[in-house]
Amino acid sequence: MPATVVVGTQWGDEGKGKLTDLIAKEMHLVVRYQGGHNAGHTLVVDGESFALQLVPSGVLYDHITPVIGNGVVVDPFVLLKEIDTLERKGVDCSRLKVSGNAHVILPYHQELDRLTERYLGKNKLGTTKRGIGPTYADKSLRVGIRVQDLLDPKIFREKLEVVVGEKNKVLTKVYNRLPEDFEALADRVEAEVVPRLTPYIADTVSLVHDGLDAGQHVLFEGAQATFLDLDHGTYPYVTSSNPISGGACVGAGVGPLHINRVVGIAKAYVTRVGAGPFPTELFDEVGDVLVDRGREFGTNTGRRRRPGWFDAVMMRQAVRLNSLSELAITKLDILDTLETLKVCVAYDVDGVRHEHLPYHQSDLHAAVPVYAELPGWQQDLTTCTERHQLPPEAVAYLEFLQEQVGVPITFVGTGPGREQFVQFNS
Repeated sequence: MPATVVVGTQWGDEGKGKLTDLIAKEMHLVVRYQGGHNAGHTLVVDGESFALQLVPSGVLYDHITPVIGNGVVVDPFVLLKEIDTLERKGVDCSRLKVSGNAHVILPYHQELDRLTERYLGKNKLGTTKRGIGPTYADKSLRVGIRVQDLLDPKIFREKLEVVVGEKNKVLTKVYNRLPEDFEALADRVEAEVVPRLTPYIADTVSLVHDGLDAGQHVLFEGAQATFLDLDHGTYPYVTSSNPISGGACVGAGVGPLHINRVVGIAKAYVTRVGAGPFPTELFDEVGDVLVDRGREFGTNTGRRRRPGWFDAVMMRQAVRLNSLSELAITKLDILDTLETLKVCVAYDVDGVRHEHLPYHQSDLHAAVPVYAELPGWQQDLTTCTERHQLPPEAVAYLEFLQEQVGVPITFVGTGPGREQFVQFNS
């Protein structure tokens, strides 16, 4: 059975969790394929909010097996805390499976993340300081601790002792910090993590393929977004993994022929957290309206997001990079009060018009957006659940976006609730 990928198409925070939750009704497995707890998303179900960081969105459905794939980096303390929070709210997490090949975030990763960011000064990347980058770095250096290592105390202690010894050289000699206590850390993990995490650990590659072979529907869920991709994003202001749809193949262990649907998620405007280029960024009262109405503050960090108009140039690149089959637009209702809307249709770089994303970073930093203006609708969309209920101006705005990016819009979010959406195209 072919599978579906849900991917963010901007700089994250597009509302992937809600869309994943929406289409998960048809699924049997929901697989998170990259990132860590640096990417949170919030779902609102029956008026109750669920802030998820590591647990896949499908956990809210009894019939779904939520899977944390091998491409994810896992802070076991955060994961167990999240499981406890969900179960206190009545959510059964017993179906959750965690890949034995996923890498483990430990306290020294977070300490190194904080120190590196601090010492970069004005050149800091704006990381969440959750230890994501250092963990992926250890993975590439082949000194990482994997989830499966926790199942063998001898191997775990041997590997941990070596890596802690190396990290302590950096902590003490470069940053003048106290060394990590290897014995204390090993004891803590073995006491607090291993007994509780062990029931969730599985061969998730076989699990996913068994599901596909049995004709089950599988949904692959990415964290962050296209322009935070390590290879294709606005480097170096990116994450340390590959959120694009192709990352699902590596991060979950499936081949590309299994995937026949790629749903891109985009806000009706754009936001960004942290540093990096942002051609359509707004610094005026309209930007403040988007932040205030959209509650644009990070789920994990609480940081104010940078707002801007919808950027069709970026979206065309996202269509290419992800082979998008369709687009879902979220938070259309946040634009309800605006008299005029703008959409960036091209960039002007030193007098040269670019309708596709410039490959060179200097051109992107120098890009001046070329806007098309459209009338706003200035009425409440939060009660709209059918296309015919949308005002003509909202329909025109969505049709203009479709025309600009070249793929159909299937779903449109009209509010934060699970049922607040419109099916725009069948």
